[in-house]
Amino acid sequence: MRTLLRLEDLYTKLLCFTERSDAIDHHSALGVLFEVLEVANRSDLKSDLLQELERQKRQLAAFHNNPEISETALDAVLDEIESASNGVFNMSGKFGQNLRENEWLMSIKQRTGIPGGTCKFDLPSYHHWLNQDAALRRHYLMSSLTPLLPIRDGLAIILKLLRESGKMHHYIAKNGAFQQMQCGRVAQMLRVSLDKALPCVPEISANKYMLNIRFIAADYVAKSALYNADVKFNLTFCSL
Repeated sequence: MRTLLRLEDLYTKLLCFTERSDAIDHHSALGVLFEVLEVANRSDLKSDLLQELERQKRQLAAFHNNPEISETALDAVLDEIESASNGVFNMSGKFGQNLRENEWLMSIKQRTGIPGGTCKFDLPSYHHWLNQDAALRRHYLMSSLTPLLPIRDGLAIILKLLRESGKMHHYIAKNGAFQQMQCGRVAQMLRVSLDKALPCVPEISANKYMLNIRFIAADYVAKSALYNADVKFNLTFCSL
């Protein structure tokens, strides 16, 4: 689940940088593209996504002919899952193999691990590319990214279903601390939301017995400390 969330964040940044026109944005897009390769390479992502998409399809298909379920909405979700599943299944080779076989890209990737390693005197061909027309750079980025988009579509539908699976509950953390017994409850994701005006952020720790949430004062200079006030927040247990 953490891998999917990291990839979701990276894909969002990657597409955002790619759609822009400045050379510095396209430089950032390549940097994020290399991060996508690294994160996705740590697991059998394609197989895991296909298994989870198939499981979700079976579970949702069981709701057909249920009078409390909209058949139109259900069919739309099932079609979305089927489309995402087909896209992932039809991916050829290992994830990102087309990029790993590109010597030019891999030479840039190697230099990005060195502070300041992509300067023009280190990578003159890269400097030449960055000075090409924005449309040409964008076309190159999209052609490199397109084979990776089925994974983005697959994880997007899974995370959407997961986020919509839970019921929101309202709580108050007394003096910035909240504790709750799990009582056998299982979740793949916990969602915590609070008023953005509150100068604190949640830190969560949990096991099968207990959930602990500590709200830490949002002080960007001093050492972190517990936010010493009551905090109203919303908590959602999400489970596929």
